[in-house]
Amino acid sequence: MRGRRKAREIALQVLYSLNFVSIDVEKALDLFWGNFAAPKSAKDFAATLVHGTWEHKDELDKLISGSSDNWSLGRMSKVDISILRMAAFEFIYCEDIPPKVTINEAIDLGKTFGSENSGAFINGILDNLNLKLNKK
Repeated sequence: MRGRRKAREIALQVLYSLNFVSIDVEKALDLFWGNFAAPKSAKDFAATLVHGTWEHKDELDKLISGSSDNWSLGRMSKVDISILRMAAFEFIYCEDIPPKVTINEAIDLGKTFGSENSGAFINGILDNLNLKLNKK
């Protein structure tokens, strides 16, 4: 599964950048691939995550907002919200990935790319979101 870990790291970097520039997803991915290499399997999964997450951003933001007590999206770091969006996309649209795997991967991304509290913060929101999604 090393390819998927790399793909998530790539997707996070592209999604993070999309918070600051007004370009379409394909252009953002092209810019990334112009500067960095990755195995084809990682490229394909990263592209799926980026396209899907960005396409469903409004829906994912509503789900995250409904699962984060006392934290509006505006108060969250751009890294954390990018990780949460991507994980929420996996929960809903990547049925082949167990939620536990998605949560663990998101926590690891938060620990690597976020602040010292990102892992715990992401864990709390995703646990809550996963419970809500499983009740439906």
